[in-house]
Amino acid sequence: MPDAQNRLDSRGRILIIDDEEVIRDSLETLLGLERFEVHTAVDGAKGLAALGNRAYDLVLLDLMLPDRSGLEVLEQIRETDSATPVVMLTAYGSVETAVKAVRLGADDFFTKPWNNDKLVLGIEQTITRRRLESENARLRQELRDRYSFANIVGKSEPMQEIFRLVGQVAPSRSTVLITGESGTGKELIAKALHANSPRADGPFIPVNSGSIPVDLLESALFGHIKGAFTGAAANRKGFFEAANGGTLFLDEIATLTPETQAKLLRVLQEREFMPVGSNEIIRVDVRIVAATNEDLEILVEKGEFREDLYYRLNVIGLRLPPLRDRSGDIPLLVQHFFDRFCRENEKFLDASGHSALHFSSDAMAMLMDHRWPGNVRELENAVERAVVLATKPEISVELLPEGLLERHGVRRQKLPVDFQPAAGSSLPEIVEEFERRLVIEELEKCGGNQTETAKRLRVALSTLNQKIQRLGIDVKKLKAQA
Repeated sequence: MPDAQNRLDSRGRILIIDDEEVIRDSLETLLGLERFEVHTAVDGAKGLAALGNRAYDLVLLDLMLPDRSGLEVLEQIRETDSATPVVMLTAYGSVETAVKAVRLGADDFFTKPWNNDKLVLGIEQTITRRRLESENARLRQELRDRYSFANIVGKSEPMQEIFRLVGQVAPSRSTVLITGESGTGKELIAKALHANSPRADGPFIPVNSGSIPVDLLESALFGHIKGAFTGAAANRKGFFEAANGGTLFLDEIATLTPETQAKLLRVLQEREFMPVGSNEIIRVDVRIVAATNEDLEILVEKGEFREDLYYRLNVIGLRLPPLRDRSGDIPLLVQHFFDRFCRENEKFLDASGHSALHFSSDAMAMLMDHRWPGNVRELENAVERAVVLATKPEISVELLPEGLLERHGVRRQKLPVDFQPAAGSSLPEIVEEFERRLVIEELEKCGGNQTETAKRLRVALSTLNQKIQRLGIDVKKLKAQA
């Protein structure tokens, strides 16, 4: 059995199930030299018992065991464990046996005597592949969890109706058209449709049609072949082909040119297209979710959007409510964004990892009364700004965005530090300089005492030290001046 240090350095834990002592010893020596943690079992029963007691990265299983065949053991393993890789070992190798073992769930097959280098390489590749598969499965589950309905904030009646419709629509392959003002969360709903569909393991490809130059949009969507136009130096797949087996999210669908609209209509009708410059037809299995902040019916009436395409897109329509029509969700959204941005900034977190921040009654009243032309995105930005600038748990009106205050006739009071950003500064530069001056001011108040400063700013001492280093603050100089 491996010692504690070997376990720490191990590249993986392997179980060998073989009744021949010389085989077990040989494999244990070989794999031990390759820094694997090796365990052994002399028959099928002991091997299954070992698998029931702990997790392994790979099983080396002999085909001929004294109490039962290796194929029987393989079947019993796969009844309860589909993830652990199993590599078969036998002196009686045959194509038929190998095929049967793979059909029953074996990952690889080696005959005795084996080539040491090939066996080690095969084990390494099998473990790596399975770890990547497990990681991909974990990431896909995180995606499903993140975009589950429980994690999309909204308890108002309009949002509950959206959740109900998404739950009904997600399992189908029907095309969905999401309409709503800018900032209402159209892409979030599109991701929820994908994450809760049978296509969740496939790609989700978002395309902002309005951000791609008109002359490149067709190529971006459908791909092109080498020499199709100036600059086409090689064949290139488009977004449709990249989304095969998954979901293609076409945002700002109203910006498509008439030519691209015609091509999109063909894809929706025939599920096939031709790359730019090619005569080859490519068939794809893609679900289309389109979104727009414009009224496509009006554009159809004006002749600016194809009527047949509109009806192809609007098989199932979801209209997202603006934030002003679901103001009851604002406190929930505020808390959601507080939690997120406090974690990101490592400040004002309570023992359970939730935000300890809250808006003052005046500030919250102003948030509730605001019309939110930028919808949820505007609220998100307002909360992020407040978290970055907050120096105490209660956030007052003064830390709300200038534009929001102006709309309510409120003049901003002086900020906690005397600060005037340099002309032409970007938002990140302004925030960094403000943060620098604020930290310096608090350090000066505390005589350069970083522990006391961290308490006043309600951040971890380690977080404050990182900020001091990142912002280039000379604490020794501040202490000398105190």
